[in-house]
Amino acid sequence: MLILVLLTGVVAAALLLPTVSDLLSLWRVAARRTSRPVPSSSLPRLVFLVPAYNEELLIAHCVRSLLTQDYPAKLFSVVVVADNCTDHTAAVATAAGASCLVRNDPMHPGKPHAVAWALERLSGDADAVVIVDADTVVDQQFATGLAEARPLAEKAVQARNGVSNPGDSPITRMAAVLASVKFEFAFRLKQRAGLNVPLGAGSCIGTAILARYGWHAFSIGEDWEMYTLLTEKGVRIDLAPHARLYAQEARSLNQISTQRRRWTAGRLAVLSRYWRRILASRAIGARQKLDTICELFAPGPVVHLGVVTALTVGFMLFAPGAPRWALALCWISLVRPVVYSTAALLRMPSRMRTVAAFLYLPIYALWRLGIEALALSAIKERAWVRTARHALSKDRSAG
Repeated sequence: MLILVLLTGVVAAALLLPTVSDLLSLWRVAARRTSRPVPSSSLPRLVFLVPAYNEELLIAHCVRSLLTQDYPAKLFSVVVVADNCTDHTAAVATAAGASCLVRNDPMHPGKPHAVAWALERLSGDADAVVIVDADTVVDQQFATGLAEARPLAEKAVQARNGVSNPGDSPITRMAAVLASVKFEFAFRLKQRAGLNVPLGAGSCIGTAILARYGWHAFSIGEDWEMYTLLTEKGVRIDLAPHARLYAQEARSLNQISTQRRRWTAGRLAVLSRYWRRILASRAIGARQKLDTICELFAPGPVVHLGVVTALTVGFMLFAPGAPRWALALCWISLVRPVVYSTAALLRMPSRMRTVAAFLYLPIYALWRLGIEALALSAIKERAWVRTARHALSKDRSAG
């Protein structure tokens, strides 16, 4: 009984840390201690870099969306890295209008190595490199949205991610809501409070930053690793809320399992490797240190709910007479994700169908707990496993 109470207390304290970080951010915003710089007048030159491994099914959609942006054609280029491909990715990408680099290095496969290899071969006249996954498409105003954060050479910028196929299944509908939770609420608060935003699909990194620090993110969680490395150095990572990118979300538990396991294992691997460096960094303050550790440690809303539910069941079965203060704190920690998720739901198109999709949440939460447990055994893995793709859906919606 005592062990369960102490364990629950530790878990509750950890789950409450993101709430503490958000409250500090709200206090800073309310105190008006942040200011936004005025953008420079000249538009930045951009290179859109698309690492692709056997992506002939989706690469043409990605390339065409990048090439048809409402942005001066002379100020951007699209480069696809056909990485160890055994299909027609290179030919399809070239036919769609992209420049294509072909990489054959079976000893070092995966997106992180493909990005590092390509960066060494890009011309040096751009202000920033934007890394775009091959299963994504972008809005016509994507580059313009990134340019709103100019000048870009000395910082990183994260695009606003959404789901391109929210209507495919209950999983994709929930994913659209959770994307909105992050990018419309949690990340916007960080931006206004002067905190770095985590990197993901559509990350834009200034060429001066790449020249100074290079690309050293080679784990299976390369986005998390680059976010951590840049944050530790004191590099600013802004949010570009009007640069909208839509990724294909896996629509079944079988399809999604390798992806979620890789994401969790990659995030926790970065935490285990870099937490000391973050806490010891002299380039960032205490608020940024706390927020970075929270981002690397805290589970997503679904797993958060699953953990609290599992602890509640444990109390009911094994310690019915134990003090409930620790369990109460766990449930209090759910206020933050519930408030964010409710606000995101109210903004969703097809709201009733999206609400109905959350009836699937208990099954999904139990499954995600299993995936999280499996991810713990994969923290030291470095092998990148590609998520299965499916044909592009006509349903391209924000999330």
